[in-house]
Parts: sequence; structure tokens; C-alpha cells
Amino acid sequence: MLNIKVLGPGCANCRKLEEIAREAVASLGVAAEIDKVTDMQQIIDYGVLKTPGLVINGKLVSSGRIPAPQSVADWIRAAG
Repeated sequence: MLNIKVLGPGCANCRKLEEIAREAVASLGVAAEIDKVTDMQQIIDYGVLKTPGLVINGKLVSSGRIPAPQSVADWIRAAG
């Protein structure tokens, strides 16, 4: 099972990134646990200075922007 974390305080961009990640997981049919991380110290610990951030299986794959849905699907596919 994949572990996906959406890093951010809960802003609109963070919610959009979570939605994109959930849609990618559903479309790929992979098992994944998606967590929202809102604690700023945890976010900083991942090296994210600008949210939203996306972590897949402990690896930061995106920060400071909303990536294209296809990019998120590709990252999830590669991590699976």
C-alpha cells in the first residue's frame, strides 16, 4: 500500500492537491493511504518551504505548486 501525504495548512491549493491525488489513486486502482499533514514543523521537516507539498512513500515529489493530474498519476504509478 502506498503512503501519500498532502502537506499544507488546509488552503484551497492543498485541498485541490488532495483531490487530484485521490482521483489519481482511484483511476489507477492502487491501494493507498492519503494523509493530510497540517503541522508546520512536520511540513518543514520534509523540506517544504512553500505549500502545497506532495510526499509519496516518504519522498517529496512536489512542493509550492499544484502539479498536473497526469504528473501525480505518473508519480503514483512509479512508486507502486
